Amino acid sequence: MQDFFRKSVLLTVILSLVGSAAVTAAPKQPVKLRAEYEARLEDSPKAIVDEVWQTVDREFVDPTFNKQNWIAAREQLLGRDYKSKEEAYEAIRNSLKVLGDPYTRFLDPREFQALRDQTSGELVGVGIQLGVSQASKLPVVVKTLEDSPASRSGIQAKDELLAVDGKATAKLEIGEVSRMIRGDRGTQVTLSVLRSGQKMSFTITRAPIELKVVTSSLKEENGRKVGYIRLAEFSEKAPNEMQRAFAKLSEAGVQGWVLDLRGNPGGLLDAATRVASLVLDQGTIVSTVDRAGTQDQLTADRHPVTNLPLVVLVDQGSASASEILAGAIQDNRRGTLVGMKTFGKGVIQQVNALSDGSGVNVTIAHYLTPSGNDIHKKGIQPDVVVAFPEEARKAPIEPATGADIQYQRAVTVLAKLIETKPATNARK
Repeated sequence: MQDFFRKSVLLTVILSLVGSAAVTAAPKQPVKLRAEYEARLEDSPKAIVDEVWQTVDREFVDPTFNKQNWIAAREQLLGRDYKSKEEAYEAIRNSLKVLGDPYTRFLDPREFQALRDQTSGELVGVGIQLGVSQASKLPVVVKTLEDSPASRSGIQAKDELLAVDGKATAKLEIGEVSRMIRGDRGTQVTLSVLRSGQKMSFTITRAPIELKVVTSSLKEENGRKVGYIRLAEFSEKAPNEMQRAFAKLSEAGVQGWVLDLRGNPGGLLDAATRVASLVLDQGTIVSTVDRAGTQDQLTADRHPVTNLPLVVLVDQGSASASEILAGAIQDNRRGTLVGMKTFGKGVIQQVNALSDGSGVNVTIAHYLTPSGNDIHKKGIQPDVVVAFPEEARKAPIEPATGADIQYQRAVTVLAKLIETKPATNARK
């Protein structure tokens, strides 16, 4: 895994690594600086500062660096004295802001490790999903994962989280609270919660948590068998999990598919192309364009597992790798998109592991849909637009139920596709 994280292509709104470096810029020789600066780099926080600068210098998609003097920025960074790595990290973050790209970001060692855990589909924690209470603004347990340390300890959905190991959560971001809850296998964490006005405390032993990114079920809709598959994120395990879901539901005799990408923030480029190849017989999946203007096409491998009619659910939370899959299906006329316009992230990041365990992800390319559309900051318009009423947005709706009007519309669209298209089975 060490080499895997040295350089990886990134496609997500919340940071996630990509399985292989599909698009990388050609390495450039390090820019030489005065000897007195070079001599001071070794064994100091400046080593990481310069490592980040060199990485951005050779990889950033905009060769003008947002019309900034990037060489002068290096001299300024290395001309300072840093009392700690944390101070150097802050300087790095500030220097990257001038690039005008929110996706080119520095990750300290803890953030980078969390990213590795997320990408692998496993992490060490207690197994809860957090949200924010609209009433109290406190972190609230949205869900406890089945057979997790949290569920076994008695933590329940709707518990409001007051403190983690005695530290109040009221003024903390959800991401920070999540990092506090995670830790090493076998260690303990104490969660103080408020349940129906009563304060309670739970001491839980952390354990490896496998993140399930694919959920699937057989639906009976108006006398038809519909295969419903929800993909939460494009992790390393997603393609194999998707293939198993397709196979299981195909054996049950489904007549068509509803693929739910709503709220899917993206993930691995390799995972996106592999999932696309499960449903595409041929054609371009996505094209990438690097800083030199070089265009590269990724195509389907001609081995789909199903040719049955397909409807894809998308919304404003469907981003990046989700948009690659949705765009490939729409432009190749493989299926119908239903829902709301997608997020609109059409750039690719490369994540680099640094020598001290930190990392930096750098935007290295743009991507285009098979029809040549640049969806960055624009999103993908679905074929059938379905918006939830304002009152329905205030409370969570269980996906693929009677209250889910986007799913219900998808079923209606799928029924028409089933009537007009021959029902060919999976091709092995």
